[in-house]
Amino acid sequence: MLDLIKYIVEQFAEDKENVEYVVNEKDRVIEVTVVLSPSDMGKVIGKQGKIAKAMRTIVRAATPVNSKRYAIEIRERGGETVYSDAE
Repeated sequence: MLDLIKYIVEQFAEDKENVEYVVNEKDRVIEVTVVLSPSDMGKVIGKQGKIAKAMRTIVRAATPVNSKRYAIEIRERGGETVYSDAE
């Protein structure tokens, strides 16, 4: 599933070398934090978060039924969380 998230992010990010993925596995959730350079934030999130929401929908649809849920968080390098679907 991480490969799918990487593929989607790399389609929009221009500074692909500085994209970082941090995976944190919890009880029922696998949290994937995408750390981007400030110039790529708007491109990956999209207007009103449309790209980020679409990525969340695609990952949810591709996740097997009885497996852990994926939560995607998008952060600016050195900054705070800009987009998160973690509950």
